[in-house]
Amino acid sequence: MDHVLSFADFYVFTPYVYPASWQEDGAWRQILSLFLLTNLGALLLYLLFGALSFYYVFDHRLTKHPQFVKNQVSQEIHLATTSIFWMSFPTVMLFFWEVRGHSKLYDGVKQTFMGWSEVLASIVGFLFFTDMCIYWIHRCMHHRSIYKYLHKQHHLFKIPTPFASHAFHPLDGFLQSLPYHIYPFIFPLHKAVYLSLFVFVNVWTISIHDGDYRIPGPLIHLINGAAHHVDHHLFFNYNYGQYFTLWDRLGGSYRHPSVLQGNGPHDHIRKIATETARKK
Repeated sequence: MDHVLSFADFYVFTPYVYPASWQEDGAWRQILSLFLLTNLGALLLYLLFGALSFYYVFDHRLTKHPQFVKNQVSQEIHLATTSIFWMSFPTVMLFFWEVRGHSKLYDGVKQTFMGWSEVLASIVGFLFFTDMCIYWIHRCMHHRSIYKYLHKQHHLFKIPTPFASHAFHPLDGFLQSLPYHIYPFIFPLHKAVYLSLFVFVNVWTISIHDGDYRIPGPLIHLINGAAHHVDHHLFFNYNYGQYFTLWDRLGGSYRHPSVLQGNGPHDHIRKIATETARKK
């Protein structure tokens, strides 16, 4: 985040926002700047990609499903934007520690031992590390002693839209985002790669709520997509993973997508339409 902060300082904060007496490397100024950047950046990513996905990818026939909640989209957006605001407080402190040089983030490939191969390996490591951590955090959120206090809010939406992607209780959302933030404190990671992965994670989270259940054949058993994740919303104790099905298979919580077995949301809608037509 130091590159983002430096860019914002140079072009916006220093010339137009803060008084000259506020030094760019001052702790309170950095915290305030990171708070503004985190909120604006997260809201922009959520609303922009969420809207694009909702209007150009999401199958609006799903709104006819009996478990689609009245005024659901507005509820999803309200919960998500509120959550993003409260989540930003602990997130900003992690970004602040990064800016202060306490992480293992680095600027250039020359700072690595193995060059680009190490950069590529770090991307793979990031994806598998965060997928593993999120699986167990997510599964813990379904424990009966925790679920009703935190994760239940997200599961109000049985047939989610892309706007449900960030619709969590703030503590739930932060805990599930924590692996992304702690990774660069444990493992070396290029700063540009970290920012790119941060954007990717947000877009991926939207994509698994986008209602597009098509999956390339060879990837059905490997990738946790929207077809898998809607079963998580519908059937509760399955498909906790973020990107892959690996940990669900190891943890005994994998469920083959119902949409591929003729028992998905679209099939339910068609069944209701057929029964209604018969009655008429």
